[in-house]
Amino acid sequence: MSSLGQLVAGGGHEINNPINFVYGNLSHARQYIEDLLQLLHLYETHIPNSIPEVQAYLEEIEWEFLKDDLPHLLRSMEVGAERIMGIVRSLQVFSRVEQAEPKPVNLHEHIDSTLMLLSNRLQTKTYSANFRRPDIEVVKKYGELPLIEGHAEQLSQVFMNLLANAIDAINERVEEEKKGFSPKITICTEVTRDLKKVVIQIKDNGIGISDKVRQRIFEQFFTTKPVGQGTGLGLSISRQIVVAKHGGTLDVNSTLGEGSEFVITLPVKFESVG
Repeated sequence: MSSLGQLVAGGGHEINNPINFVYGNLSHARQYIEDLLQLLHLYETHIPNSIPEVQAYLEEIEWEFLKDDLPHLLRSMEVGAERIMGIVRSLQVFSRVEQAEPKPVNLHEHIDSTLMLLSNRLQTKTYSANFRRPDIEVVKKYGELPLIEGHAEQLSQVFMNLLANAIDAINERVEEEKKGFSPKITICTEVTRDLKKVVIQIKDNGIGISDKVRQRIFEQFFTTKPVGQGTGLGLSISRQIVVAKHGGTLDVNSTLGEGSEFVITLPVKFESVG
């Protein structure tokens, strides 16, 4: 993971340089184009009867559509550039080179970065010509959390595992029920009254987990997914990171057919036990 972090950091820097150049110049391009459009508007106002050759060319280039669409085109370019920069930032946060010693961690930053990386999977999914799953709604109920001491890269891996599993569970419910419902993932964070621990709850309204499966869910190599779609390591690694590496807890509550909730508790002060 350290090598991956270095690779992503370097690659992110190489991507950010040209995209920042593009993004920085888009605002100037917008102003120049607005000025030109205003100039042409003045010509239309004061010289309404253009010569036939000019009129023919205006029709050929679909001038009325062009002048309305051009600002929208520029805005879509800005959104695309912002999206690229956001993805790069998220990758850099997620794959940040781990330090030997625990460092202050902003949990909300790492949850948001993970959601950014999973954003494509949260979008509408088409199953057939007549049926599709709508966007998964993500509800964030963030409390005022202090920075905690920990290993950011490891905690990002936990968030990735839990949120990816939540998406899988929702998709599985959609496939099984073959009917529409409002898919939702709710993320709640809070600090305990004594200010010594933080609690992160990740809840989905997916397929849920049976009691039998729940008893084994944190075992290594245990998975209910088809061959080739799951290793059975994600939750066991997550629990090891939370419990053994950070002195916290990771528990699950679930009702089959209704959804699951994973609850992470982490000490504010680092308490590694392994």
